[in-house]
Amino acid sequence: MPAPVAAAKMHYADALSRLPAGALPEPLAALWSAQAEAGAPMRDRADVLADTLRILASLNADADVVAAALLDALVDVERSAAGQGVAIPERLQALLEGQRAASRVWALHRSHGGGRNPEGMRRLLLALVRDLRVVPIVLARQLSRMRAAWRLPVEEQRALAQLTRDIHAPLANRLGIWQLKWELEDLAFRSLETDTYLRIARLLDDNRSGRERYIEQAKAQLQEALAAQGIANADIAGRPKHIFSIWKKMRRKDAPIGELYDLRALRVLVEDVADCYAVLGLVHALWLPVPSEFDDYIARPKSNGYRSLHTAVVGPGGKTLEVQIRTREMHAQAELGVAAHWRYKEGGAAGGAAMDKRIAWMRKLLEQAAEAARDGEASPLDAMDSELVEDRVYALTPKGEVVDLQQGATVLDFAYQVHTMVGHRCRGAKVDGRIVPLNTQLRSGERVEILTGKTAEPRRDWLQASSGFLASNRSREKVRAWFNKLDRARNLQAGRELLDRDLRRLGLLHADLQPVLGRFNVATVDELLVLVALGDVGPNQVGRALLELEKPAEEAPPLPATAPPKATTPAAGTVTVQGVDNLLAQVARCCQPLPGEPIAGYLTRARGVSVHRPDCASFLRLAGRQPARVLPVEWGARSGGHEVAIRIEAVDRKWLLKDITTLLAQQGVHVLGLHADQLRDGDPRVRLNVRVRVADYGQLGLLLGRLEAMAGVESARRG
Repeated sequence: MPAPVAAAKMHYADALSRLPAGALPEPLAALWSAQAEAGAPMRDRADVLADTLRILASLNADADVVAAALLDALVDVERSAAGQGVAIPERLQALLEGQRAASRVWALHRSHGGGRNPEGMRRLLLALVRDLRVVPIVLARQLSRMRAAWRLPVEEQRALAQLTRDIHAPLANRLGIWQLKWELEDLAFRSLETDTYLRIARLLDDNRSGRERYIEQAKAQLQEALAAQGIANADIAGRPKHIFSIWKKMRRKDAPIGELYDLRALRVLVEDVADCYAVLGLVHALWLPVPSEFDDYIARPKSNGYRSLHTAVVGPGGKTLEVQIRTREMHAQAELGVAAHWRYKEGGAAGGAAMDKRIAWMRKLLEQAAEAARDGEASPLDAMDSELVEDRVYALTPKGEVVDLQQGATVLDFAYQVHTMVGHRCRGAKVDGRIVPLNTQLRSGERVEILTGKTAEPRRDWLQASSGFLASNRSREKVRAWFNKLDRARNLQAGRELLDRDLRRLGLLHADLQPVLGRFNVATVDELLVLVALGDVGPNQVGRALLELEKPAEEAPPLPATAPPKATTPAAGTVTVQGVDNLLAQVARCCQPLPGEPIAGYLTRARGVSVHRPDCASFLRLAGRQPARVLPVEWGARSGGHEVAIRIEAVDRKWLLKDITTLLAQQGVHVLGLHADQLRDGDPRVRLNVRVRVADYGQLGLLLGRLEAMAGVESARRG
């Protein structure tokens, strides 16, 4: 057997042996082993895979995490398992899916050169990953790949290092996995800035292992001094500053390496603030302090809330040593309070609240895993937080730039986020290559291409909330600002057209608007029309105000002399006739009133009370003949829905009927019947008569508005 093949099999066997007991069902473990033995395509060399699992073990990863990392190393593991009839447990599916999502982000970074918007890439990654335990897997795998990158061609090394510097190292920093962070940063720095890396390495008076030995010596000396003074419960940790961090500080302070005093550092954790200052005095008595290198962030905390004592001293052997002193509570805030550390270190702007929460949760998750490993308990990594719902959407431009949007944002919001004029000139959009309506809501990871016209022509119905075109207030303000620049006459005309179209649907076209002006804080009808044109007031709001105004102000019936028996609640969908019990009532077919609309009753000879809208022509004719038969009625509770006829006139086009029925389904409207006719021979328009069941007139008004906003639809009103 050739030596490379034997070494690979040895590493694969080592990787399989690292699986915790029961992590993989026996058939799945056997399948993976057989595929590896047969030379099936693997994502990494066998030694890289084994190293990845060793790193995960050092992070106290649970059995599912280790198993998912092993499975994903096999290319097309799902297809192989399906071909062999082997089931992959559902608990591993989300982890495998997350690793595939991460691979898509890596491919996106590589195809577009990376480096332009790495923060957007990091946010996209976290938004796509449903199970946050995927993040330690991708960090461990990337570190293993970087350790073995010396085998790759120079260009591949640089691409891998760029990806590491842009995404993996900052994520490790935010998670507080310092050992992975410094090594990822140093390895990337060595590939991308080789000459600078070697120059700084030569300037250091000893190598990293020598600095680590020095830290251990200083730590033991301070521990002994603290114990002698009765401070035995202090925790001391140390770390040597790594080369990339040294380079960043030299650039930030514009100082030579000889003026940096924190190349080696100790951190002391104590119980309370009094102990902090007691330890500070002991440190200064033990070692000579460096003048002007003392900061009291307990008395004067940093703007991000960080608190600690920082001092620099001349430690053992005459080498400078930084000492940080804080309470355990301060340390928890610094380590797990996201804003207190990684934003300061990376110099980044504040991010979304949901991302902060996900990062903080992952850091707690890793800390709990470490505690569980020390105590010999089960890992808590499987207790996922159901509240970690991302409140942002991260969509992509055709060039791979990440655009940060609020949850529920549409493609039109995307256009305005890219640039105001792109939004004004927007005529259509493609999502992942498919042409979609402008009110289509986006999901993270989708690629959006905006189709623009030559001139800026935003539409006024974009401002109507019921149309669903814009979810962002910022986008809506941009559209409103455009129309604010138009002259008053054009705004008045546009407002009248929008309002007339909505009132016509509700049968209120000639209603007097004066009585409702006070509801919208305007003095004249013209002012109201301008508000409608600018989207500050929706036409449906005016219609609803007019309908409420028309409700008859009926007096309550006089109280009987004796207390009546307790009334029963009206059945769902019933009409209550005031002052009369056990009287049959039915909705008139001529006007089909809906719950919430004003109604009036007419007592028929054989069918009980017929319920009409007050402006119904049939009702007005009957009431004029026999006004004594008119009865006051009101709606009872309703949950079953009401039938209503809708008439739609539109220009005939391909997929018109499909688009209409899809919209009806999206609005939760049940279709009872549909009939289409051509208006006249040679006329490209058609009339569709649709019978639907809606909950109330509010749902009907929203449906009619959405129908009229569709391409080709000229009018949509009650039949």
